[in-house]
Parts: sequence; structure tokens; C-alpha cells
Amino acid sequence: MRVSGWMMMMVFGLATLPAFAQVAPAPATTAARNLPAVVVSGELPGPGLWKVSKGDHVLWILGTLTPLPKKMQWQSRQVSDTVLAAQSVLLPPGIEFDAKLGFFGKLLLLPRLIGIRNNPDGKHLADVLPPADYARWQALKPRYLGSNHGVEKFRPMFAGFKLYQTAVKDAGLDDTDVAGKLVRKLAKRHHIPLVDTSYKFTVADPKAALTAFRHGSMNDTACFEELLDRVEYGLPQMRVRANAWATGDVDTLMAMSRDHAGRACADALGGADFARQQGLQDLPGKIAQGWLEAAGQALAKNRSTLALLPVGDLSGPHGYLAQLEAQGYAVLSPDAQDAAGADDDDAPATAASGAR
Repeated sequence: MRVSGWMMMMVFGLATLPAFAQVAPAPATTAARNLPAVVVSGELPGPGLWKVSKGDHVLWILGTLTPLPKKMQWQSRQVSDTVLAAQSVLLPPGIEFDAKLGFFGKLLLLPRLIGIRNNPDGKHLADVLPPADYARWQALKPRYLGSNHGVEKFRPMFAGFKLYQTAVKDAGLDDTDVAGKLVRKLAKRHHIPLVDTSYKFTVADPKAALTAFRHGSMNDTACFEELLDRVEYGLPQMRVRANAWATGDVDTLMAMSRDHAGRACADALGGADFARQQGLQDLPGKIAQGWLEAAGQALAKNRSTLALLPVGDLSGPHGYLAQLEAQGYAVLSPDAQDAAGADDDDAPATAASGAR
């Protein structure tokens, strides 16, 4: 039986942090700090679809993004037509933890969840962070978290993520996966199968795993530093990236999506004591492999499939598009399809290209 998400997310949820464009730790200029919160609003199309094909079998990929403008209303006839023509929809990659627990077994886990985000042995951030990192934290915390004292007990990763989430909202952005939510809703309404592509992992003894996490060590300083970079230097770029996604500016979007700053957080979890005990090393690699296997099966079976993937995971030498090309599939970007005047029968994108 699957352990409820609200139980395990606190421990394992950061393993699938969205990929971010890398931010260089340089002082933000006055102009960057004064950028308008978000310049787009209303109903917007988002980017076009990437086309992955072999023969007459096509996998259409929608690159999703968070955060996005708060007031944005996403609408894309291209995506709607593709969903309706698809034999299945591949959900984004992730990790799924299962445990053989009944209702009362889950209740027994609750005491172990208390304080799960906190540092072991009652330590505070000041006790576990390098002085320079803690000084940065002290400078940023009052603006976004006020006088919150409880967060000082958090492990650096969880403290940084809380700061990041609050800063995103303050910047006029929203972490809701708007596109993914609407695609799921449309697929369910028309009885189109949703395919779970998660890497499955069974926790043999969840109580022991939670105890090991609470008391074990985890080198999450690099993750904390990158989350501070997100807040201190990255908000203007996040706004630009959100606007690029909303308006379908693929060139800008992909130029900002080549590096994966979220990797440090996944590495921190994968290298933690409890993860080594559970055999959870190289989580990103295992998650990617699970998605690629599902994509290969869909391409072999279906004439048309739609897949949801974080746009930050698409590009670069190790991105999903490069890995699919290496496996022999033809890959075309939305702009390449437009330039080629793609109008073959299996491309619902063409009929709706003017709607984007």
C-alpha cells in the first residue's frame, strides 16, 4: 500500500525539486531588483510541443514550468487537440515510495514525523552552517519569513526551501503546475489513460527509515546555498522565464534551461545516511531511467502520446531530448516544426499552430 504523500513528502519530496536555470552568485543590479513582478496576465498559450518520433509513432512533449505568473490562465488548442488524439498521457518523472501499511500502521508513523524537518540533536542553523552562509540567511530571512523562530531548527535544505517558496509568492509567481493540472483534467474527462512514470521504491521498514532520517547526517549545505541563490539573485530571471513560457518564447525559455541547480538538493538526499541504508543513491539517474523506459514503451505501442516533462529537464547534453536522440528517435523543437511547415496527418499541432 502506498504511504500517503503528506507523510513521506516531508522526507523525500525534495528529491524531485524542479530543475532551475543556474544562477551565478553575483550581486543583483538595481535594475534587476526593480523589474516588474510579472508583465503577462490573462489567457496565454504557453510553448509549443516538442515532437519525438520513429516512423509514424509520435511522442509529443509539453515542457511544463513552475513557478508561473499568479494570474495567468493557460489555454492551448494545440495541447487540447493532442490530448484528444493521444492513446495515453505520460505523467512527469518522479519517485513513488510504497510500504505495506494499513490505516493503523500509518498512524503509528505520526510520532516519527514530528520534527522530521529539524536538525538532529536540537541543533540550529547557526550551529550547522558555515558563518558566511548563515550571514546570508540572516540578511534574507527577515524580508520573507519575518521573526519565524521555528525555522531556525530546520535542516538547511528545508529552511532554504521554505524561504524560496515564500520569495516566489512575494515575486508575483505561483508554484502550481497549471499546464499539468489541466492536461490531467482533460485526459480524465475523455478517459485517456494517464501513465505513471515514477521510479518505484518499496520502503521495507518505514518506521526505521524515518528514524534514520531524523537522526542521520546529510550534507545539504550546497543545496541550501543554491536555494539562497534562487532568492537573492534568481527572482528576476524566474520572472523572465515565467513570461517566456507563458508567451511561447521557446528560444528564451531553452536558453535559460540548460543547467540544473536543483541537482544539489537531490544529491544531498541521495547521499544522506538514511538514503544509503535504503539503497537510494543516484536518485536523478533512476528517475530519468524510469521515464525513458515509459517513453520507449509508449512510442512502440501508440501512434500518438502526450508527455509532461519539466522544461528544465529537456535541454542540455544530459537532458531528455538528447537521451531520446541518442536512442535513435527524431526530435524536432516547436520552432523547427514551424520552420519546416509540418503539416502531416499525425500532427494536431499544425491545425492549431495559429492559436499559439
